Amino acid sequence: MSPGRRVLVSVGYALTWILLTLVCASGIFLNSSRATTLASHDAIIRPDLSGHVVLLTGPVLPDVRVPTDQRIGVSVTLGKTNAPSTAALIDRYALIAGQPEGPEARVQEVVADLVVDSLVRGGALALVPIVLWALVGPHRRRALFARPRKRRRSMALVLSLVVIGVVVAQPWGQDETRLDTEEDWQPLATFLGPDVRLPAGLDRVEVRGDVTTNQTRRLIESAVGTYDEGKTFYRDAAEAAADLELREPEEDETVVLLVSDRHDNIGMDRVARAVGDAAAAEAVFDAGDDTSTGSTWEAFSLDSLDAAFDDGPYADAKWAVTGNHDHGTFVGRYLADHGWTMLDGEAVDGPAGVRLLGVADPRSSGLGSWRDESGLSFGEVADRLADAACEADENGDRITTILVHDANMGDPALERGCTDLVVGGHLHVQSGPTEMTGENGAVGYSYTTGTTGGAAYAVAVGAAIRRPAGISLLTYRDGHPVGVQPVTLDTNGTFSVGDYVELEPSVPEEE
Repeated sequence: MSPGRRVLVSVGYALTWILLTLVCASGIFLNSSRATTLASHDAIIRPDLSGHVVLLTGPVLPDVRVPTDQRIGVSVTLGKTNAPSTAALIDRYALIAGQPEGPEARVQEVVADLVVDSLVRGGALALVPIVLWALVGPHRRRALFARPRKRRRSMALVLSLVVIGVVVAQPWGQDETRLDTEEDWQPLATFLGPDVRLPAGLDRVEVRGDVTTNQTRRLIESAVGTYDEGKTFYRDAAEAAADLELREPEEDETVVLLVSDRHDNIGMDRVARAVGDAAAAEAVFDAGDDTSTGSTWEAFSLDSLDAAFDDGPYADAKWAVTGNHDHGTFVGRYLADHGWTMLDGEAVDGPAGVRLLGVADPRSSGLGSWRDESGLSFGEVADRLADAACEADENGDRITTILVHDANMGDPALERGCTDLVVGGHLHVQSGPTEMTGENGAVGYSYTTGTTGGAAYAVAVGAAIRRPAGISLLTYRDGHPVGVQPVTLDTNGTFSVGDYVELEPSVPEEE
């Protein structure tokens, strides 16, 4: 075979493989599904060509759909969840719908994964006929069709394979008639009736339900009110944050946004991001308690947090620890899988030259830092954190910031003079910065930020905050903390900007 013909054959094989891959991948994609956690539920996501996102809620509540403005759509079948009542669940839906960035990002992530998986599987499947064609070779192919008898056998073999494929696919099969096939989609405004004012943004929502779901009409009406109230409160707060009079950093300074104790209040994520943008922040520290129990159903809260800081300067500048309410390993693992650097007792490089140390709260996971050692108390973890900071300091690698859930965990390190600043949350009220002079003469500070979720207790999900919500801005120069400024959103929706407090950490001169 001449070189030119060999190139043409190779190109033909490649084009055939690509075409078969796309055909196979399309079939695999449209028949695939993925189990995940979405909107506080176990859920199954299936892509389709409906052009809608269809939410299948089960036998009690009406199904919901919204157009995607493109050919591809998805159906989401909701499964098990954790809610004390149907009314509480519907209110939770309303709040999530008012801040949809997290669920949207999660669905897009799942669909993208399904596309990649389908292409990989389709590509492998497309190789089968090409490999068989190449293995048989031109001489055997000519021999198979040279004689009428062999030709008939070959045709019979091909026909048998086609028949087997049709039998397996069973295109003649019909789905049994179900209740949802007898129900029509109708606009939400029609479902609720003319007496209910529909907020802007819900005019494209359609629902499907019958007599059994009509009994939940009042709950749906209440949810619409919760949606409108929550969306308005947090939207107005985010818009007002852009006009806050915050201290502007100098050219050689870097601002870091500090959040803590969100407790599932996804509405505050856009507000925190807006405050950070107004302050020209370039990174975010999360001091934990993003959830109320650390359960998988609370992934909606983590999706929202990640979506809020998934672009701009924050995309690769996110550090976090888990708090005492983030029970178990789910929260830390989920955030790590989405690009957050989870501190685990080892010093890491933070933003703008900051040397950062932190560890999960031992009251949450039962791990006392240090990877897999369990059963350590709060005090033991605090002492080991101080040991790690002081060892780094002795080696000329001073820890300029310790990030923990409870700032008290950093007290031993400050008392020994081994760090410049300890930041945390946990108390749900802002405190500090408090200057501390270590036994070696070094000056450091302890600072506690307020609850970013506006949480009174362990759960902060609501159409508005339950108590003042705290967000803090940390300023660094040459890798060292030089200032702190607290920002508080009051329950009436107004901001209070605290004074910028200068920090002057120092280390003793070497003897």
